[in-house]
Formats: sequence, C-alpha cells, structure tokens
Amino acid sequence: MTAEILFIADLHLTIEKPAVTSRFLDFLANRASAADALYILGDFFDAWIGDDDPTPPNGAVRKQLRKLTDLGTKVYFQQGNRDFLIGSRFARETGVVLLDDHVVIDLFGVPTLLMHGDLLCSDDTAYQAFRKKSHTPEWQRNMLSKPLLLRMLIARWLRWRSHFHKSRKTLQIMDVNQQTVLETMRRHKALRLIHGHTHRPAVHDFVIDGQKAQRFVLANWTTDSASCLSWTSKGYETLLL
Repeated sequence: MTAEILFIADLHLTIEKPAVTSRFLDFLANRASAADALYILGDFFDAWIGDDDPTPPNGAVRKQLRKLTDLGTKVYFQQGNRDFLIGSRFARETGVVLLDDHVVIDLFGVPTLLMHGDLLCSDDTAYQAFRKKSHTPEWQRNMLSKPLLLRMLIARWLRWRSHFHKSRKTLQIMDVNQQTVLETMRRHKALRLIHGHTHRPAVHDFVIDGQKAQRFVLANWTTDSASCLSWTSKGYETLLL
C-alpha cells in the first residue's frame, strides 16, 4: 500500500459553524484513517482559550482525534494565530504531537518546511508585534490563569479587534512577504514550503539561489468547501472533501 501524508489548515472550528465540524469529524473517521500521517497547520479552532475549555465542539473533536491516533494514524499539530494556546493537555488527551513554528520533514525524499504562515506576513507589523508579545511564557501564563468565563470574553474581544483591523488593512499587507519567504526557506535549507493562514490556496513556483522551489498554500475550510493536500511517492494532489 502506498504511503500517504495529508495536510490541512485553517478550519476555524467553532460552535457557530456546525457544518464545518461535521465535515471534519467525517474526514477523520473516513479519509484520514487511511493515511499514514495528518498534519494540521494551525488555526484548527477559531479561538482556543485553554485546554480546560469544554465548549462544543472541543469534546467531539478531542474524541475523534483520539480514535484516529489509536488506530495508528500519526497526527501532528502546528499552532496558528487563533489557537496558539493549545497545550500539553490537549496533546495528551488526543495523541496529537505538537510541532514548533518551523519544522522541516522529509517528504518522500525532499526536505519540506512546514509553517502556519503568519510569520511570513512580515509587512503586517502590528500583528507581528502582538504575536511576539502573546507568545511569551509570561503573557500566556497570565492569560491561562484567568477564570474560564473571563478568557471567553477576552477571546471574543480579540476576535472582534482582529476583524476590525483586517478591514482596514490592504490585501498585500495580509499576504506573505516574498523576501521573508526566501530568507526563511534559506535558513531552514528547504526548497519546498507548505503553509496556511492566508486563505489563498495556490502553488507558487520560484527560484532560490538558482534552484527551483515551491510554496504550497493550503485552503481554509468553510461551510461550503473543504480540501486537503495529499502527498504520496507519486506526487501531490488536492482532494476536495
């Protein structure tokens, strides 16, 4: 049987979008169970306020992920800008392996860099400043020490603020900076990059120091559409779900 690796990102699971959750749970129970590994590259949830949050669909997602990993499919998770507070308890309960912000894997013989993608949007200096602050241990300890209800209110306010600021930014600022892409791929010695975050699915071909390189941008999931990137020894394809 041919080994298969799946990549998804930007599901933004939330109680307000039950159709997306239903689609994802079906994906785990059927399509993903036939794969060797599944990589979830961030913004899995629309907001994550701590591993102790019981709000739906958190419980159902945990349960189905546990079933998948118990069956032998390896599941890896890279935090995004919406769910960077996912921690060790979530990993322990689901069997998911948490990844760093930059990870290079051997994808059928080719070193491949995996990222959520937000760090590539270096033109968005306001977001990058917030990201730097919110990823410090002190900030996260302070946030997670607050009562659950207060964290829910803070998360709602942060989402509102994010939508407000996005409406005032240009599309160029919210997309990746190509120079940052080149510098990041050089630093990690990779000629292939897979990421999400921008909600602009595409395959970009370019050159790094005279060598052909590619950047794969994963699609976000909506009520009407969902997809994953499938990779085998024969190559890749985008699967509509």
